Amino acid sequence: MTSTDDGFRLREVPVEPPLRKVFPDDEEGDEEGTEQDDEAEDDGATRVVVALDGDGTLCGAITTEFSAWNSRLVIADVRVAPGHRGRGVGRCLMDRALAHGRELGARTAWLEVSNVNAPAVRAYRRMGFTLCGVDLTLYTGTASEGEQALFMSRSLMT
Repeated sequence: MTSTDDGFRLREVPVEPPLRKVFPDDEEGDEEGTEQDDEAEDDGATRVVVALDGDGTLCGAITTEFSAWNSRLVIADVRVAPGHRGRGVGRCLMDRALAHGRELGARTAWLEVSNVNAPAVRAYRRMGFTLCGVDLTLYTGTASEGEQALFMSRSLMT
């Protein structure tokens, strides 16, 4: 598979010998359904950072989670109040989130955005995010039916 700014191209290539996907062994004592397994899922403690103006009025917020198994910072939600858009609030929040991800050892940052949210897509691209996936069915059966989910990522490796 190859990726471009505008899409993806799949090409089937026979290999000899055939590839076989092997998953790493679970850590010792970490069996499905155990208490340890539940704790492992909590490695991504949700973190919310807010931006306030000089009067203490909420200007925006960003919510992140860290996924230890693949060292990914998930940008779960970004919101900037309409009156504060275009003033760098979103970029400041994202910078704080990405710095936190680096502190946690994240390799990449990842987010999902609707294809009809052009201002957000443009902003994320300016912040260094690139298209890494598409889901044509994520919003099926929702109020956003007909939209497509764009997945974007950015390396956090320096």
